[in-house]
Amino acid sequence: MIKATETKLKGCFILEPKVFEDERGHFFESYNHKGFCEAIGREVNFVQDNQSFSKKGVLRGLHFQKGKHAQAKLISVLEGRIQDVVVDLRKDSPTFAQHFSVELTGHNKKQLFVPRGFAHGFLTLSDSAKVFYKCDNYYHK
Repeated sequence: MIKATETKLKGCFILEPKVFEDERGHFFESYNHKGFCEAIGREVNFVQDNQSFSKKGVLRGLHFQKGKHAQAKLISVLEGRIQDVVVDLRKDSPTFAQHFSVELTGHNKKQLFVPRGFAHGFLTLSDSAKVFYKCDNYYHK
């Protein structure tokens, strides 16, 4: 079960999984294809998973890919805290050139879905952060 909230940027969503906690720890489904697609109202097929490790104060981005190399991304933080930022670069979008920012942490388990046509980056807020993200297209320099 996943809660999806569309941000002020069309097609960009914050996702919150249902977390089951007890004295032993916690469990949650971090990705379920059917549930994810139903939550955002469209089909997305991820083909690549990436991970990064960053120290406090490291700024990664803003990254984007154009044309046939564009990527949609599903970002989550495994450990630590980041301030995640996206910018809508879709010229035909009503939110063109607008940005959105959200804090993602290993504790809050929120995820950010970034559609194709957006720039993406983040700043590491904690001593370090492990970031995991899925992409719907292969990386191309």
